[in-house]
Amino acid sequence: MAYTHFKDNFWNSDPTGTVGYDVIIQHLNDGRRTCKEVEEFMKARASIEDKYAKDLLGLSRKVFGLNEMNTLKRSLDMFKLQIEHVGQTHLQLAQNMRDEAKKLEDFRERQKDAKKKVEFQMDSLHKQKVLQFRRTLESKKAYEQKCRDKEEADQNVNRNANNTRNIEKLHSKALQAKQNADEADRVYFQNVTSLAKIRNEWLNEHGNACEVFEAQAKERINTLRNTVWTHVNQLSQQCVTSDELYEEVRKSLDQCDIKEDIEYFIHLRRTGDKPPAPVLYENFYSSDRNPNAGQFSKSPLPINRRATLPDPGTDDVIYSTLQEPGYSFIQF
Repeated sequence: MAYTHFKDNFWNSDPTGTVGYDVIIQHLNDGRRTCKEVEEFMKARASIEDKYAKDLLGLSRKVFGLNEMNTLKRSLDMFKLQIEHVGQTHLQLAQNMRDEAKKLEDFRERQKDAKKKVEFQMDSLHKQKVLQFRRTLESKKAYEQKCRDKEEADQNVNRNANNTRNIEKLHSKALQAKQNADEADRVYFQNVTSLAKIRNEWLNEHGNACEVFEAQAKERINTLRNTVWTHVNQLSQQCVTSDELYEEVRKSLDQCDIKEDIEYFIHLRRTGDKPPAPVLYENFYSSDRNPNAGQFSKSPLPINRRATLPDPGTDDVIYSTLQEPGYSFIQF
């Protein structure tokens, strides 16, 4: 498809119409709105990145709870450090996004000011053209009416050529009608000339405006394209930077030695290599019973099986128990 221009495609047949011009202005307004939307998107994305970065920095300050200097602790310290670096890069990314949004805002305002100047000139010429067009139409109507009046006066003279009494009066009216027609013709011609001059000025200005507006449209498309391109490049670079930082963590984790960390903990915190002795059963009545372990004795109490009658002349009563191991006679 051949490359075309605004100035060759936005005319209309109505002498006072502005359809083509209005279409271009609406297109520029829509483009300006698009710039505003992209600008607001960049600002909102920057706020998200800023909050994310601050949350990451807050997380990087948390302690993982490992106080020993072992290989895992070194890897976790590296992980925290790299998270802090990632947070810093996201802060920078947020600032870059705000800078791009500010550039887009400045660009939008510059185009707005330039567009206003052209619009002011075009509106002024359009009003002049409409006003002169109306004057021309009115003068045309007056001119045509004066011509009809002149023709009517001439016909009256011709019809009353033999009426000597009114002929002078009719000639006078015909002469006045001719003068009026000539004056109307002069005014009409002058208005047409003025309209042509204003029209030529408007045509030139319309062509210039189309060129300015087309240049603005091109610049807007290029600016938005470059802005979004820069934005996604920044996001890609952020991913690359983050992965480079995370790669340092992976390298540190490769150096993590499970066996070394276990041995280090044992060496640093060991409490002994012997378990507590078992608790043994000890009979309370055993002769070799440990007197210090009485509290652990589980021996049963002796059971009385029978009692003997006391001997005459004595008060002693003898109780005997079964002669079982660990039991003995008790005599009172």
